[in-house]
Amino acid sequence: MLQATPGYSTTARPLAVARWLYAVAALIVAMVIVGGITRLTESGLSITEWKPISGIIPPLTTAQWQAEFANYQRIPEYQQLNRGMSLDGFKAIFFWEYLHRVLGRVIGMAFALPLIWFAVRRRIPTGYGWRLTALLALGGLQGAIGWWMVASGLSERTDVSHVRLAVHLVTALTILAGIVWTARDLRALAWSPLAKPAALTRGAAAALVLLFAQITYGAFTAGLDAGYAFASWPLMGDVLFPAGVPMLTPAATNLVDNPIVVQFIHRWLAFAVAAGLLTLAWRARRAGHARAAVAVAALVTLQIVLGVATLLSGVEIVIAVSHQANAALLLIASVVAAHALSSPRRTV
Repeated sequence: MLQATPGYSTTARPLAVARWLYAVAALIVAMVIVGGITRLTESGLSITEWKPISGIIPPLTTAQWQAEFANYQRIPEYQQLNRGMSLDGFKAIFFWEYLHRVLGRVIGMAFALPLIWFAVRRRIPTGYGWRLTALLALGGLQGAIGWWMVASGLSERTDVSHVRLAVHLVTALTILAGIVWTARDLRALAWSPLAKPAALTRGAAAALVLLFAQITYGAFTAGLDAGYAFASWPLMGDVLFPAGVPMLTPAATNLVDNPIVVQFIHRWLAFAVAAGLLTLAWRARRAGHARAAVAVAALVTLQIVLGVATLLSGVEIVIAVSHQANAALLLIASVVAAHALSSPRRTV
């Protein structure tokens, strides 16, 4: 396990480590945006093999492009939905999946290489080596989850499993939250060498759990194409919930697999999440963390506006991607506010 030698006052550099973590967090936000574009452009199945090392090199010759296209033509998505696609059309969807995978590798190197350097130079404060190592391991697992997700759409389905998509997104945002929380701890340590890591309070934890539940339903909505079901708000058509919706059995599966039910839950869970996050912001404001409070309140409001706009626009790609990007920013702001409330010390 990577660990610095004891002694904050000698070699540890908590502020430098925190700044590095913020840079990695920014890359993850970019990854979330590219992932959203990849999903909305139906590009995620364009690369049918997982080559963690050699996959960094894209097709360079006409023969290589034809071979890659031939691999895509063997899967159900092409045979049932995209039959007759031109090579140029394939190159367009290949671009987004390739960019998504390359950015994943960049994030991995941007985390692993500086982590090794900080460890060798003994810059990591005591007690943080295990946490950074765990985040690195979770990042490696995320790569495997990504392929597990893609594999679900290569043999029988014409798209990836929405459940696996949700696992992929939630894991990415869990890593993002862990990185931001650790960076806040390290900034506090830079402010005061006696500062201890913050312990998440129950109230802040409840708000974050609500947010992650909504993110999960957002992934279900995207994976099931449930956002296209009703392009109206606040009603679904002319009613709160449409009559005659075919229901699955057992009944509980409707909560995950029924597009109409999933869209309904995603619509109205948003307001429970907003209430939880606005309470978090209010508490942060009362505790003297005004900037974090304002950021949470502004971003949660914007998130609802973007969600409604996504529905009314018929899932217009720019609006939908903005909705997903703002979710990542809202998570960051919420983690910062939760950290502020979970620690008695100044963290700005």
